[in-house]
Amino acid sequence: MDRFDPAPTPDGRRWGGDTDTFGRVYDVLVGTTTLASSAEIADIADCSPNAAKKHLDRLAEMGIARADTDSQPARYARNEAYFEWQEASRIARGLSTEEILERVDELEAERQAYEERFDADDPATVPAFEADDHEAVHERMDALTDWQRVVRDIRLYALAHQIARNDGHLIPA
Repeated sequence: MDRFDPAPTPDGRRWGGDTDTFGRVYDVLVGTTTLASSAEIADIADCSPNAAKKHLDRLAEMGIARADTDSQPARYARNEAYFEWQEASRIARGLSTEEILERVDELEAERQAYEERFDADDPATVPAFEADDHEAVHERMDALTDWQRVVRDIRLYALAHQIARNDGHLIPA
């Protein structure tokens, strides 16, 4: 088993017979949070570097990938903003404006409670290992992870509210 394949098939193939090259490159890209070259992505996607580059460039044009073309070779990763927009759009379609605003109020209260608990306004600035025992460290890490989720959800629901107010657009039509 190689390090990129958490669940290999018995014959060693990563992909089903019906997954085309674009689909494989897309799947690898979606799991890529740090910049990687087309050759690195091609290796995982079981395709040629040229095919991977062609599809990655297309995904970058679509806004699904972000490309660092200043580096040689160019490097690619998933575009987090695209996936956040997708999730916010799903929220906007599934909830009313009032429900979205209620959820934002709930999340803001959670955020304020975390800020008071840790006497900070950003979970990234709070040391995770500042506790007396192993269980307390885990509890603190869980709280910080949840606080990060709350901050992300506030951003998503605020974006969903903007989309819902403008008939699915970020900017009023």
